Amino acid sequence: MNLKKEAYSAAKQLIDVANLKEGDLFLVGCSTSEISGEQIGSASKPNLAEDVFLGIWEATKERGVYLAAQCCEHLNRAIILEKEAAKINRYEVVNVVPFPKAGGSFATMAHKYFSNPVAVEHVKADAGMDIGDTLIGMNLKDVAVPVRLNISKIGEAHLVCARTRAKYIGGERAHYDL
Repeated sequence: MNLKKEAYSAAKQLIDVANLKEGDLFLVGCSTSEISGEQIGSASKPNLAEDVFLGIWEATKERGVYLAAQCCEHLNRAIILEKEAAKINRYEVVNVVPFPKAGGSFATMAHKYFSNPVAVEHVKADAGMDIGDTLIGMNLKDVAVPVRLNISKIGEAHLVCARTRAKYIGGERAHYDL
């Protein structure tokens, strides 16, 4: 399996379907255990994370979208992202560095490759990929819309994707532009 190619293709599709713009935030939660066919949290694999990370990062950089990596539950699902993205979005920086068994291999790769990585406790991402049922919903904007891609797995991991949209407010006389 070519994980980098699968990850790039899935990310590119989601970026296009979600119509992400430069500066938007693209969230990824990733279990390398699940990618390798193991139970989530049981077999962290940095080499797999690196391939998946590099594929997704390439797709986000092409569109000028910020990539955010959700840590595992051992770091309370903190988010690793570029300091610039945290500053633009006014996210408060916290002090933690992910490792494969505490934060996860994907977040560890984000911390390794980003030019100025920081951790924050929460984000409100514009779209997201959940690779291996890592539960990213808490870090998406309030109205998440499921997106079906022509790729349903990365490696052996189940892939669930979402885009977000603005809330519809008002009553029966309200009009919407989305």
